[in-house]
Parts: sequence; structure tokens; C-alpha cells
Amino acid sequence: MSHRDLYIAAYDISSARRLRAALKIVKGHATGGQKSAYECFLTPAERRDLLDDLRGVIEPFEDRVLLIRLDPRSRVHTLGIGEAPQDPPFFYCG
Repeated sequence: MSHRDLYIAAYDISSARRLRAALKIVKGHATGGQKSAYECFLTPAERRDLLDDLRGVIEPFEDRVLLIRLDPRSRVHTLGIGEAPQDPPFFYCG
């Protein structure tokens, strides 16, 4: 089984159609999140697939997508009612 790293996927999409498409792609890989920022535990292959799928949807001169790998040694700080990201006991990919 491949190792998974925690990423934050965030985006700013200017078109409603592209926004819906990007949301569907990101949510397919996400374990949690809110609005335009999602927590994704990804293998290297899943990371490549996610980025390839998003490249097919966004307009590079109008939209912005960030995929940020979080250092597993770092402590996660949350404010408000946020919950620290947790590695779920299993993943369903299908």
C-alpha cells in the first residue's frame, strides 16, 4: 500500500461552470474541508491524477489552484470550530 500525505487543495475559479467541475474533482479526493479548501490524503499517483484532472478544467490565465502538502511533523492549529485533520482508518476509491 502506498503512503499517503495530507494536502490542502484550495482554488479560486472565476467561471461557475469550471467551479462546479473543479469542486466535483476535488471532492472526489477529499476527506473533509469547507467551501474552496479541502483536506486530501493522497498517494503520489492520486496527486498526479488530481492535478491532471484539474488542469483539464481550469483556465490558467483566469483561475488559481493550490495543492499544498502539509508537513506531518508540524502541529496543526485551528481557530473557531475547526477540527484538526485526521487520517481516516480507510479510504474508498471507486
